[in-house]
Amino acid sequence: MEPRTCVLLAGGGTAWEPAALGALEARPGVVVLQRCLDLTDLLAQATTGRAGVAVLALDLAGLDAAAVSHLARHGVQPVGVVPPGAPDGTAGRAAALGVHRLVAADRLLELPDAVLAVARDEPASVDAAPADPGASTDGHVVTVWGPTGAPGRTTVAVGLAAELARRGRDPLVLDVDPWGGTVAQHLGVLDEVAGLLAAARLAGGGRLPERFASLQRRVGDLRVLTGLPRADRWTEVRGGTVEELVRLGRGQGPVVLDAGFCLEEDAAADYAGRPGRTAMTLAAVAEADVLLAVGSADPVGLSRLARGLGELRERSAAQPVHVVVNRWRSRLGWSEADVAGLFRGFDLAGLWFLPDDPQAADRALLTGRTLAEIGDSALAAAMGGLVDATGLAPGTSAARRRRRVLPVRPPVTRRARRASRGSRSGR
Repeated sequence: MEPRTCVLLAGGGTAWEPAALGALEARPGVVVLQRCLDLTDLLAQATTGRAGVAVLALDLAGLDAAAVSHLARHGVQPVGVVPPGAPDGTAGRAAALGVHRLVAADRLLELPDAVLAVARDEPASVDAAPADPGASTDGHVVTVWGPTGAPGRTTVAVGLAAELARRGRDPLVLDVDPWGGTVAQHLGVLDEVAGLLAAARLAGGGRLPERFASLQRRVGDLRVLTGLPRADRWTEVRGGTVEELVRLGRGQGPVVLDAGFCLEEDAAADYAGRPGRTAMTLAAVAEADVLLAVGSADPVGLSRLARGLGELRERSAAQPVHVVVNRWRSRLGWSEADVAGLFRGFDLAGLWFLPDDPQAADRALLTGRTLAEIGDSALAAAMGGLVDATGLAPGTSAARRRRRVLPVRPPVTRRARRASRGSRSGR
């Protein structure tokens, strides 16, 4: 008996919907399970697990990347129907939403073949948005992860990106921490516009590729897409946003992601109809070419790092993982060999130590500059060694040029003003 392909139809009341229903029902092996009233009805029917394909109008009200991601999580592959004479860029918008096969409304006799092709997982007719012909191919993706407890994820992510920029690369820093990232604060970006939230809104409508460049802030030598302004706004980031940002960023150059700490799957995500809070972090880990796991050099930080590495390895079986022990100091009474023994059972690409350099870290944070900008320091030199060790900038040298160290100007208090006036009057 020939296997049947079960279909959900959601045309939103368009004129072509009855003709599509007739074409599907006339094809042996294709069964239309439900003619859905709207997007909400379609998503609810997808959760039953009975359908394998959804035929939908590309302009269906509310259709976005999160809805298509919901269909995919329940094993339902979309086929989009577009009106004849659709505007240029429709295929790219569909691909950005996650709809990779389209049929024109005036060629519905081809719809059953498209449905069966999707069910057989044949190559799609639309596989991506049009590429930028001038895009770079130097697109390493580095995800900086670390357990709870502020081990220094953002310091490492920004420092690593700054070192890449110093070597002639043009890195993009993506703040995708769902608990409220601090990349903007580290770099002195004080405006209220959140690049991640703007990107999520544009991704939902399929317009992120055309607006991607305008979302990035140029801060010194870095391109930055700022994160959540408040931790409770993670719900506004739709599924698939991080993946699309990485895809677009990879076409421009290196991408450094500052991720959150939690790696647990949200069991309630499917019932809520949207990705859970950890989805951004899990996407950042899955998209990485290289993973940096950052932990602080103290008993609590190292034990958290060791526990988290096991879970990280379950999420990233293929990517190389480099462990970075931050704030390393000799007064702890341990040697590097002692710490290496803690991670002997893990399959690591490398173990690196960043020195405890509070003067350089504080100066960079207070002035809103990167480690590479404030001058030579032990921490900046260690970042250069980390770039060399991970192979993120082949053909470049870690040798640092001497830079003028910019002093931190203390705030002028009333007492200082009075003292200054008194000294001038006494002359």
